[in-house]
Amino acid sequence: MPIIVNLLKLRCPDVIMMLRKKTRTLKKGQRILVLTDDKFSNTDIILFCRFMKHTLLSSSLNKIPYTYLIKVHTR
Repeated sequence: MPIIVNLLKLRCPDVIMMLRKKTRTLKKGQRILVLTDDKFSNTDIILFCRFMKHTLLSSSLNKIPYTYLIKVHTR
């Protein structure tokens, strides 16, 4: 079961700062489900995962809230 991180009503850079803060508390392999309504979050979260060596397992941008399922530190 993923840990849900509600980042609704936050905008860049707050989305990434809060996501980074949360991932620091997690163990390798844990999954988090990010909820956001920031329309620019897609690029930010993809780059965040790449830079921090997390794996973006899935994303849904069809409707708000946008969702991202991330596996922590997998590479």
